[in-house]
Order: sequence, then structure tokens, then C-alpha cells
Amino acid sequence: MNTPFLRKVRIVASLLFFTATTFLLIDIYGFIPLTVSNKILFLQFIPSIIKFITLASLTISGFVIILLLTILFGRVYCSSVCPLGVFQDIINFISKKIKKKKKRFGYLKEQKILRLTLLAISILTFLLGSSFVVNFLDPYSIYGRFAGFFFRPVFIYINNIVAFIFERMKLYSVSNYEIKAFSIIPFLIVGSFFIFVSVMAYKKGRLYCNTVCPVGTLLGYISKFSFFRIIINKDECLSCGACAKDCKAGCINSKEKTVDMSRCVACFDCLTSCPTDGLLYDFKFRKTKVINDTIDQNKRDFFNSTALYLLSFSTLSAQAAKNILITKKSTKQIFKKSAISPPGSIGVDRFNGKCTACHLCVSSCPTQVLQPSFLEYGFLGMLQPRMAYSANYCNFDCKICSEVCPTGAISPIDIEKKKLTQIGTAKFLKDNCVVNTQKTDCGACSEHCPTKAVHMIPFENNLVIPEVREDYCIGCGACEHACPVVPYKAIYVEGNRVHKTAKKNVEEEKQKEQKVNYKEEFPF
Repeated sequence: MNTPFLRKVRIVASLLFFTATTFLLIDIYGFIPLTVSNKILFLQFIPSIIKFITLASLTISGFVIILLLTILFGRVYCSSVCPLGVFQDIINFISKKIKKKKKRFGYLKEQKILRLTLLAISILTFLLGSSFVVNFLDPYSIYGRFAGFFFRPVFIYINNIVAFIFERMKLYSVSNYEIKAFSIIPFLIVGSFFIFVSVMAYKKGRLYCNTVCPVGTLLGYISKFSFFRIIINKDECLSCGACAKDCKAGCINSKEKTVDMSRCVACFDCLTSCPTDGLLYDFKFRKTKVINDTIDQNKRDFFNSTALYLLSFSTLSAQAAKNILITKKSTKQIFKKSAISPPGSIGVDRFNGKCTACHLCVSSCPTQVLQPSFLEYGFLGMLQPRMAYSANYCNFDCKICSEVCPTGAISPIDIEKKKLTQIGTAKFLKDNCVVNTQKTDCGACSEHCPTKAVHMIPFENNLVIPEVREDYCIGCGACEHACPVVPYKAIYVEGNRVHKTAKKNVEEEKQKEQKVNYKEEFPF
């Protein structure tokens, strides 16, 4: 086969998948339609499997296509589709530029026991109903967290600089974007993993893919039986080691003239480095000798610019200024029993079992109420998204998270059904409320409640105080976010482990209809 052409095809495919996936994960403008975002993530292996199991879809799934491609051509998923794989290639490219000389690799002995152990643990824990191991080791989910914690803030920072400059020029096409919350412990966990993967890539190329990644191990052992593969022509091979020095997977043993196909990531770099016809990418059952096309020994770099990594953050206030002056701090502490999973997840246990913590929903949430957890779900649910009402509240008319979720952990949900999905119920603490402690008007919780589950009832001295009608409450967190009391809220949402259905507030709808009719009769 035309080996320079194969490498160029791989480079173009890698850039397309990587760019599209990255922009999807950092998109703050909503440029990418939901139908397009689903297509971009269609071939991501682990999310595709989980979505297939979760939704019991009869249509062909992306992981089936990846398996077929692996059987035919080897680990093309690892070389071009996986964003973490391409990210490691970028680190390799940067390392070459820093060292100012060609990056040299070498044959590495396979860590077979480690690879198979991590794969077995991932499969076993998943079959037992926990996605904890998959959360940490799935390459797409890892890159999703990298993009959410590092690349997205950089993108926001650049956007805000542009917005500032445009505003001075009296141009308002770009708006300032506010970061609602920042979670330090999840950031440190993801940052540690970022350093871990980056160092492995900087030192040894695709070492993570061939020692830790369960997807790489699974596809690697399938690719041992692939129809097309890297073949060493022993009659032409000089055992010069040029191919091994360019092999980022460390799978070519030039002395013994063998290629470990379980670790080959189908990057085709080795083919263009061979000075003879000693390396071929060909059909393994072909009996006749195949002569390669002329080999281009002047290899070109497959990236034209270095990646930008700026770990700067624009941390702005998460709440708007309150009109009520708080003179007394609240004293009654709040102890929530469980973190709250988003609408469409059906329940906490189901959500924890299906979610891979890729953080696409976190990046897509317009109110930023979805934030990565630490231990709110327990140790096994670490980094999975939770409803953080300190950051914001769940928009009554929004269901974006259920539409972008690639695994089905958040199932697609109709907007009318979402408006009645009770993910939790509001709890009122009278001892913390300013109406009781400061004898002043408030009612912020009731004003922000979309279902009017929180309404005001008579209190002392012509004051009114909140009362929660739990049957109408959907747990959106608007009341908790709006409450001005510090440090402990006077009203908070206690999550439902299994989501319920709230009652429709018929009284509120009648009042709205009466207001509409009144306006129609008296338009002025």
C-alpha cells in the first residue's frame, strides 16, 4: 500500500475527530446542534456500549463499527478517533520541539499482567453495576475532564478578553461568560491525572494506551487477528532499528523482526521511516510478495502548531447581589443525605452505574448547575456530575443534558415530563430564615419557584414566611440558590435516590389563565 498516503489519511482523520470533539466539550456558545454532537460522539467506544445497554437500542451502535474496523484494519480507533490518543500525540510533538531533535523511542516489553488485570477489573466492576473504574480509565471520559477543567476555562478566558476589547470598540457580538463555580478537589484529582498521562506521553509515547487503558487492551488483543496489519518482510529488513525508533507504541522488535499487534496503534509512522521495503501494511493472508511504493524518507510533521496550555482561570462570583441586608448569620447546619442526580437519570444508583464522568453535560449546562462531585455520591461516584445549587439552579425549560449525554446515563426526556420529574424536595428551616431571625420581608425562594411549591403564608407582624408543598416540588434548586442567608441556607433541596413524579399545580395554572384573561379584557 501507499504508505505516505496512509499516514496522511490518519493525520487528517485524527485532526478532524480531535478538533470536533474538543470544540464540543468547550463550546460555550451552543454553536454545535444536538444532532451533530451526537454524531461526533457516535464512535466513542465506552459511551457507545453504555448507551446501547442503557437504552436497549436496536439500531447499530458506534462500538460495533469500531470492532469491525479493528478486525479489518487494527487499532484505528486508538490512532484517529480517541481524543486522548491524539492528545498524547500532541504531547509527543511538543516534546520533539522542546528537545530540538527527533523524538526517539524503542522496543518496550509488554506489561501483559497489568494490562489484562486492569481490563478484567474494569469489566468485572461494570458487570457488577459500578462504573467507578471505567470513569477513571475510559480515554474519552478522561479527555472530557481534561477539556472541562483546563481547555474550557482557557477558552472562556480568551472569549472574555475578546469581549472586553470589542466592548471598548462598542461592538457587542461577543458576550462576557461567567464561571459560576470552581471545585478544588475534583480539579486536583483531574490535574494529577493530567500530569500522569502527559508525563507518560512525553517520555514514552503511547505508554498509557498500552499499559493502563482498558479500551486499548481490548482492541489491541482483537487487532492481533486483524486482516490488515504491519508486516516485517524479513528478506528486505536490515534490522537497522529505524522503525522501532519511530514507533510511539514501542511494539516493534527490530532485532527479532517482530511486531506486537496488540500494542500497535496503526499510526503508520514506522512505514515512512524504513529505508528499504522491510515494513509493509498489507493483507495478512496474501501469499505473493508485495513491493511497497517508493518510500518518502523526508517525513513531514503532522501538526503545524504547538498546543496551547494555559492553566488560568476566571473565577467570578457565583451568585448575584442580594437586595436584603443580612445582619444575622444562620446557625442551623444542613446535612444532605445524598447528592442529586440530574433529571432524566431516573435515580442516583442508576446514574452512578451508567455515567462515565466525561463532563459533556457539565460543559453543556447553560446555568452551570451541573458540577463534578467529590465524595457527594460516595467514593465510587467520584467526579460524576451532581446538581450544585450553590452555583445555580436547573432551568425549568431546559433538558440539554439529557440530549447530549453519550452513554444514556441521562436518558432523553420530554420537556413536559421533565417539568414534573421530582429529583428532590425542598426543605424549609425556619430557624435560619431572615423573616424569623430579623423580622423582615424576604420571599426570594417563593418568587423563584417555577411550580410555586414554595408559597408564602401569614407570620408575625403582618409578615409572611415560606411554606413548602412537597407534592408540587421538583427539586430544581431555584429556591435554594435564591435564598440570601449565609452560611447555611434557610431552604435547601434534599435529593430523591429514585426520582418521583410531582403533582401538577393546577391552582397556579388557573391564576395564570385568569391573569391572561384579565389582560385581554383590559389591554391597557
